[in-house]
Amino acid sequence: MHILTTDPLFAWDKLPDSPCLAIVRQALELLPDEKLLAALQAHRGHGRNDYPLHVLWRVHVVQYVLRHPTMEACLGELERNPALRKVVGLEEGCAIPSAWNMSRFVAVLGRPEHHPLHRQVFMELGQRLAGVVPDLGEHVAGDSAALSARADSDGGEGTLPQPCPGRKEYHDEAGNLAKVYEWFGYKFHLMVDTKHEVALGYRLTGATASDALQIPQVLQDVLAILPAGRIKTLAYDKAADDLKTHELLHTKKIKPLIQNRCLWKEQSEQLLPGHDGRSNVVYDEAGTIYCYDKVSAVPCKRKMAYIGYEKSRRTLKYRCPARHEGWPCPSDKKCNGQSKYGKTVRVKCALDLRRFPPIPRATQEFQRRYKGRSASERVNARVKLFWGADDGNVTGAARFHAHMGTIMIVHIALANLLAMAPRHEGKSLSPVRLSVIAKRLRRAADLKDT
Repeated sequence: MHILTTDPLFAWDKLPDSPCLAIVRQALELLPDEKLLAALQAHRGHGRNDYPLHVLWRVHVVQYVLRHPTMEACLGELERNPALRKVVGLEEGCAIPSAWNMSRFVAVLGRPEHHPLHRQVFMELGQRLAGVVPDLGEHVAGDSAALSARADSDGGEGTLPQPCPGRKEYHDEAGNLAKVYEWFGYKFHLMVDTKHEVALGYRLTGATASDALQIPQVLQDVLAILPAGRIKTLAYDKAADDLKTHELLHTKKIKPLIQNRCLWKEQSEQLLPGHDGRSNVVYDEAGTIYCYDKVSAVPCKRKMAYIGYEKSRRTLKYRCPARHEGWPCPSDKKCNGQSKYGKTVRVKCALDLRRFPPIPRATQEFQRRYKGRSASERVNARVKLFWGADDGNVTGAARFHAHMGTIMIVHIALANLLAMAPRHEGKSLSPVRLSVIAKRLRRAADLKDT
């Protein structure tokens, strides 16, 4: 990987399509997989040991690092490449596992009792990154994606979510059905850092699972990786716009960036709580505050000027738009009287956490931060296309869970490699240096700085 000093810390576009053996070796050395291998060895017991478990595990990981579409293609490269056989731990003269051996290993790897240890490898690699990258996880975005899979002929393992039919409908602005997408498989729930595009938490559920119901579990994983108080905002689409999600983020002191769902059918605005019919202040379904000019012959509605969030009061402060922006208003005397500052309205967020988040939806900050949600879509695309999570050829719940868990481990391992990679100051023969973050990551992984 030829990464320049001017490239981002996580230069995802510099990932090679065909990684060299040095990258493969470093990726395997990074994995804190001792507990997982010990559990797999205990499960094997005194059975046949024709192929050591660490070899099977490394071959399984190498398939995704080298981006082979099938295990048969990975085994074929092992047959042709003696240097790669040495990297995965196959000594001279040792037999290469067959596709059937690897299929059985993956089915065991995906068993429910191995899930916590499999996920722990991902989390430990994420904790290394979070410990040395000070802004990793400050702004997080979530999304879900459809993944195709095949069901077992015998119905599969009852304790694991089974693949099932899924359906997603898209509607236009008028509420009419515009598009329908159907698939058979799973739904993949993901939370990523919006700046660095690093996945911090994930869950795999049935295709019919609700996004909002999975947010607490995925967020719990993210909080376990990041230092306390690191997350500032969480961006999500309308699927997360329910009261429980807003209450959860409120208790965690995380500012929500969530588009609101349109639920009002017969009205477009309401009076603020505590205001009677004589008040000229209203709000719409998205929580935007307006004031009416009642002096003119035709009442005119204008958006009030947002001043900011008052943390000590936990209120949103709004001010008369005419006084704030400096233009004449017929209702100025009636609303503001002798006040030089103008009419002020404070709205407590606790009145309705869905309507009045600390960052109002009608502000430029909300729009700017919410654009970062596209990072989760790019990470989803890499998982589905770059590493082949959505090829639809994996059969059975256990194999698919092992398939997705290893893809996420490879993703976070390569993120570590990108962050610790030497940086070139120009062309390939230019001087190379390690950043402070790279040195700290290498020490955390017990690697040399050279």
